[in-house]
Amino acid sequence: MRQMFLAMCCMVTLASCDRAPLPAAERAGSEVRQKITVALTTQPQSTLVHVALDKGYFLNSGLDVQPQIHSFGKAALQSVLDGKADFATVAETPIMLSVLKGDRIFVIANIETSTRNDAVIARTDAGIVKPADVKGKRIGFTPGTTSDFFLDSFLTAQGLTRHEITPVPLKPEEMQDALLTRKVDAAATWNYPLTQIQRQLGAQAVVFYDQQIYTETFNVAAMQDFVRQNPQTVSRFLRALIQAEDFVAKQPDEAQDIVTAAVKVDKELVRQVWDAFSYQVSLNQNLLITLEDETRWAMKNKLTDKTVMPNYSDYIHVDSLKAVKPEAVKMNR
Repeated sequence: MRQMFLAMCCMVTLASCDRAPLPAAERAGSEVRQKITVALTTQPQSTLVHVALDKGYFLNSGLDVQPQIHSFGKAALQSVLDGKADFATVAETPIMLSVLKGDRIFVIANIETSTRNDAVIARTDAGIVKPADVKGKRIGFTPGTTSDFFLDSFLTAQGLTRHEITPVPLKPEEMQDALLTRKVDAAATWNYPLTQIQRQLGAQAVVFYDQQIYTETFNVAAMQDFVRQNPQTVSRFLRALIQAEDFVAKQPDEAQDIVTAAVKVDKELVRQVWDAFSYQVSLNQNLLITLEDETRWAMKNKLTDKTVMPNYSDYIHVDSLKAVKPEAVKMNR
């Protein structure tokens, strides 16, 4: 009897050994995934998150991600601040202003950089053919965003100040109508609206980039308490984004298909702007430098009552990314 029992145990063991291991997705499916909400944008800068969602990288990492779509990063960050989302994709300008207001947030990674995304687009029939021609004109911008900072940087490069134009506050989705209906003569904006406006205006449009004055960074931000209390969640989130980074580098055409479907724009528009962006999960010194430059701008323009530069190292959480991809962290402080 004992020999029969041992023989049966051996047969069960051998049968188990012959089974192939479960695919990652099936293994993750048998686990209880943590539900989190990610506030992300329809802008190209959120590409890595869209890809990670579509390819199941978050699911395979044990996360059930609920996407919350916004037209721009400032609104996405506000959702985190309001407790309606756990992570946000957002450029550095809203982050800087949030820190100056006293919000306890962390940047856990940069997911995109560009020197060819922000620009001033103008109507030539408004008498604007060169950058200096914006003097005295009505220029649309989105307050508290990279559009706001880029506009002032652009004006400074032309020897102008904001007092020498008529600034018109607009949401990104309002820019096109404002230019087409001549409510403004120019607009400081980004893609996709930038290229869509250029298409609509055709020969009546002139676009002024300046790769020397500004490098945009798009980041993942979260509340400090959330990051400290959920280190495993943050690590899983970052691993999924790193997988997306690899996919985007190796399969750009399929990545463009994913973005096209996710944000509901035509693929030619996605293709047209694709090369303006670098999609990498990283943390480097450029982010600190940009945050400090923008803080000086905010103080000079009375956008804050703060007079002392924050220590932005206290608002950049390097440990999580360093744990999953140490070579991606290049910060001196």
